[in-house]
Amino acid sequence: MFDDAPSGHAQAFNIAKALLEGFDRHYRLFSETNRAAKQRFEQADWHGQQQAMRERIEFYDQRVRETKTRLLTEFAADALPMEIWQQVKLLYIGLLIDHGQPELAETFFNSVTTKILHRSYFHNSFIFVRPAISTSYIEIDEALGPTTYRVYYPTLETWRETWVQLVRDFDLKRPFEDLERDAGDVVAELERRLGAFEPRTNCQIQVLSNLFFRNKGAYVVGKIINGAQQTPIALPLLHGTSGKLTIDTVLYTEDDMEMLFSYARAYFLVDMPVPSAYVLFLRTLMPRKPRAEIYSAVGLHKQGKNSFYRDLLHHLRHSSDRFRIAPGVKGMVMLVFDLPSFPYVFKLIKDYYPATKHTTREQIKAKYLLVKRHDRVGRMADTLEYSKVALPLARFEPELVDEMHKFCASLLEITGETGAQEIIIDHAYIERRMIPMNLFLKDASAAGNTEAIARATIEYGNAIKDLVAANIFPGDMLWKNFGITRQGKVVFYDYDEIEYLTDCNFRHVPPPNDDDDDDDHGPGKVWFDVGPKDVFPETFGPFLLGNARVRETFLEHHAELLDPDYWALHKKRIQLGAMLDVFPYEVQRRFVNQRLGAVPADG
Repeated sequence: MFDDAPSGHAQAFNIAKALLEGFDRHYRLFSETNRAAKQRFEQADWHGQQQAMRERIEFYDQRVRETKTRLLTEFAADALPMEIWQQVKLLYIGLLIDHGQPELAETFFNSVTTKILHRSYFHNSFIFVRPAISTSYIEIDEALGPTTYRVYYPTLETWRETWVQLVRDFDLKRPFEDLERDAGDVVAELERRLGAFEPRTNCQIQVLSNLFFRNKGAYVVGKIINGAQQTPIALPLLHGTSGKLTIDTVLYTEDDMEMLFSYARAYFLVDMPVPSAYVLFLRTLMPRKPRAEIYSAVGLHKQGKNSFYRDLLHHLRHSSDRFRIAPGVKGMVMLVFDLPSFPYVFKLIKDYYPATKHTTREQIKAKYLLVKRHDRVGRMADTLEYSKVALPLARFEPELVDEMHKFCASLLEITGETGAQEIIIDHAYIERRMIPMNLFLKDASAAGNTEAIARATIEYGNAIKDLVAANIFPGDMLWKNFGITRQGKVVFYDYDEIEYLTDCNFRHVPPPNDDDDDDDHGPGKVWFDVGPKDVFPETFGPFLLGNARVRETFLEHHAELLDPDYWALHKKRIQLGAMLDVFPYEVQRRFVNQRLGAVPADG
């Protein structure tokens, strides 16, 4: 095509083509893993499903490294003049005109080139600071595969049969226990919650064409449109006790969808020929959820990072408040700050820690990576990890800058002219902001709100039990390390002492030896040997249950968490290969419980 073109132009085209080939290889492998999730679900290969989820996280960085190496080896890309890079970007845009994932390919371009170019070029025309290719209406190209969603037109007479058909259309190779029964449960639950079905002129059910897989579940995701009313819908499909499939419940509110696609849960496996179309559809179900979080929820966490950073830059241009030290108890290993008008916190690993913290920066990074790869079961906040974050120095409170220089000097670089300086942060974690639980309990106690204290305490215990089911021991279980979300869920967010449950040794506190001095047995005294992985649940009480209302509620609902045998039992079950169920909805909503009468339908 460019035989007669100048050599620089041809070289630029070959580089652009190599970049796109690197991305296409990534998305092909990513999609193959997602498509295989259906077969793993049909075969009840739960550990294989989790393994695929963990391995998929590494795909992107592997392809970035491969492509960077290719550009350096074949094109000496680190020595190219900027004129060539300008042409590379323009030619790359041309290659994306009919592409199914242009926004992801642009992010891949950025990921590779920023590992080659100097940082001074990161904010100019050599990378995609904002999207160059529109993602609107990409799905109309039939060559890319089936349409994003299927449409059903139920009538009063076919209302239940429509639910049967839309589930059958996913062609799962495992029989259902009783799909007609389950569809009847769906219809009855919707009628109980939303009222009798009365189809209007524009009545349809739109269902995304591919299932969403995570752990032991598959989810049908869509919406009911009935006249001017729109209702989000998700049907969790599980393996019943018989080994056959069941519809476990029906989710039908925006809050339900936000819990299902929460930043505190593992990324879904879902085959998306046109991911932007899936994200657009999901945003109609969850309009308050940022696009960045939806991209992350469907396994495209690098695109989520890119979208988040664009949102942050946009917010900084349209706000004037300053970054500050985050409210709450200051961490011993993390410096945490936030921007009051922006619902996230920024966490930096300190350069040094108290003597009681036997850890290193690399060990802390490994803990955060463990959480990203693990099933977060709705109880551990996802983090966005960034390198070389550039933020305007003028937007930082002087107290925060002093704190950063004191504790994180190795991570900081100040650049630019006076009045337009930037602070470059070498490494940062960013998380959704929550109300620290210690502050929530303090405010509730001051207000005499015993109901809120009890509710938070019950949720705290539920959070610990969900982490146990996921093979996670939080390590530091103090209130300050947990937050409360908008929906009232308790979520863990401090990972520097986290361990696999199966790596811990849960012990009873041994009785004191009669020959020992009585002074050795007082509060805070340890008269027995303690190994590095030893945990003594009986000792949790004095640290956690000082508040009388908290203590009363905790002992009523979660006393077993103070019993080493409870922890040891779950450790043994996990070691034997058990994968416990943790549902993204309340267990009383499960149809099996409602049919058995174990839990009232109204909870």
